[in-house]
Amino acid sequence: MVLRYGLIGFGLFGRLHARCIENAPGAELVAIAARGEDSANAARESHPRARLYRDHRELLADPAVDAVSIVSANHTHAAIAIDALEAGKHVLLEKPMATTREDCDRVLEAARRSGKLLSIGFELRLSVQWSRIKGLIEEGAIGRPRYLNVGLFRHPYRQGSGGWRYDPERVGSWILEEPIHYYDLAMWYMAGLGPPLKISARGTPAGERAMYDNFSSVLTFQDGAYATITQSLAGFGHHLVVEIAGAEGAIRSTWSGADARSTSPQFELAIRRAGRDAHEAVPLEKPSGEIFELQEEIRLVTQAFAAGRTLVPAEDGRKAVIVCLEAERAVREGSEVALRF
Repeated sequence: MVLRYGLIGFGLFGRLHARCIENAPGAELVAIAARGEDSANAARESHPRARLYRDHRELLADPAVDAVSIVSANHTHAAIAIDALEAGKHVLLEKPMATTREDCDRVLEAARRSGKLLSIGFELRLSVQWSRIKGLIEEGAIGRPRYLNVGLFRHPYRQGSGGWRYDPERVGSWILEEPIHYYDLAMWYMAGLGPPLKISARGTPAGERAMYDNFSSVLTFQDGAYATITQSLAGFGHHLVVEIAGAEGAIRSTWSGADARSTSPQFELAIRRAGRDAHEAVPLEKPSGEIFELQEEIRLVTQAFAAGRTLVPAEDGRKAVIVCLEAERAVREGSEVALRF
């Protein structure tokens, strides 16, 4: 069985999605919706066999489309996802699933009502590097997690088509860009502790945009366990560190490249296992990075949809959005915010 995809959005990340769909076993790219003239021309040139639409609703009316991958600007995610679900399509929805709690709820209700499958694009969960950490924790290799640190130091964000990534009305916030991945990882890694209880945050505003180019937060779990999530958009390259201390051991992992899409990054994973004094390197058999994670995401989503199941539950996407929104509130108010899901 071949799952026939429609792609909605053809910016930089949309183009990566298109390439990954074409390379995924059991997947076929049959249609693309691209609003802008330049993106439409690029889609027509690079994927001539896919039908081109300028309006996503026209693509959703195409009976040849089984599933859609939504890779448009953040503020459009909820409305397009609801349209797609109501049109009877399965949906792979890029993060964030929405920019408000209310829109997350509307998307979830549309999925329940339609009976179609909805998976959220948290591709870091599928990384050979970051998913290995989850496996080690579940094996009990470091005992009960007590502390997690995720730190990103990178170059400023791209503008995006029409400058949407620098417009708070369209991007939502920069916390909804990459920190949302790290909040998802934190809740995924520390799932055994239950949902987080509260969050505090600080940041430095970037000019008059009411967004933060330097941002730090503390996410508190039960029993005093906590996670620090930090991001600096005032740096260079793309450098990520994840450190976890458990009751009996610890993990440290790093990734560095010229940018997130580097195909030749430097990365490593090390662990001090429970009951041992020395740490050791954990071998990673496959390359790590956004390019490879996205290809794996498309492959696994295609398999999951074909089997009638989802991959990353939309409920997890909603939780991550809520944490981001409350982190934004904590920065703005200079307060600690209780989390209610």
